[in-house]
Amino acid sequence: MLTITGLSKTYSNGVKALNNVNLSIPNGLFGLLGPNGAGKSSLMRTIATLQQADSGSILFNDIDVLADPAALRKTLGYLPQDFHVYPRISAWDLLDHLAILKGLQHKAQRKEIVAGLLAHTNLYQHKNKAVSGFSGGMRQRFGIAQALLGDPDLLIVDEPTAGLDPEERNRFHNLLVSLGEQKVIILSTHIVDDVAELCPQMAVLAQGEILLHGNPQQLVQQLEGQIWSITVSQQEAVAIEQQVPVLSKRLFAGRTVLNIQASTPPTGFTACPARLEDVYFSTLQRQRQIAAQQAA
Repeated sequence: MLTITGLSKTYSNGVKALNNVNLSIPNGLFGLLGPNGAGKSSLMRTIATLQQADSGSILFNDIDVLADPAALRKTLGYLPQDFHVYPRISAWDLLDHLAILKGLQHKAQRKEIVAGLLAHTNLYQHKNKAVSGFSGGMRQRFGIAQALLGDPDLLIVDEPTAGLDPEERNRFHNLLVSLGEQKVIILSTHIVDDVAELCPQMAVLAQGEILLHGNPQQLVQQLEGQIWSITVSQQEAVAIEQQVPVLSKRLFAGRTVLNIQASTPPTGFTACPARLEDVYFSTLQRQRQIAAQQAA
């Protein structure tokens, strides 16, 4: 169990990245949703002991993370949003080098672990190729392999599927699911479908604050009967947006699909099943409305 209490962080330029964050994260996959700039990476970096918080506490099982960061690092696996690799070094050699840095000194044991992780991430057949030449999806799978060195109990993955094609994204999802429920795995992303497909628990973070926390299915059920949709031309969509607050807008077959949240639908709108995307946009819309009222 990872328990975060009253966590706050303000950078030297005055940006308040985290504002009294409180979360309890059990074993299994946990989704942290938020737009770009919401504070997700700041929270992940603080949990991973890469930066200090201004106030608050983080407890992982019996480890006080802020007071004893070295203890957490022994049981932490971290895949940051962006990571760099040495040029012209094969996947095998680089993972073996990282294993040494992780403290795996016994050569025979390290060889077995490196081979197993490359096989688990479906990279064994590419073990002699330079990681710098890998595709985006292959590089992310290598990132998971290095994060799993030492069999960590806490695994943090930050925006892991951004930029991946659908096939690689599905392969990466299957890899995360295969890690099971014995670890705390935090998936930080702005892609709603990643959380909908993978995570039994989630939270929404925006402007450094936790706005929502719970089970995705239960959160979706709370919106049933409140979501309405209409498919129109782009010009018609502009006119509708001036009349009613639109929850989300997307394109389908060259037409614009608008979703709104209301107890009763405006003329022309029809009922549609609620989705996690509606929960996410509804939460952000409510937060923006509160901020606008406070500023007025």
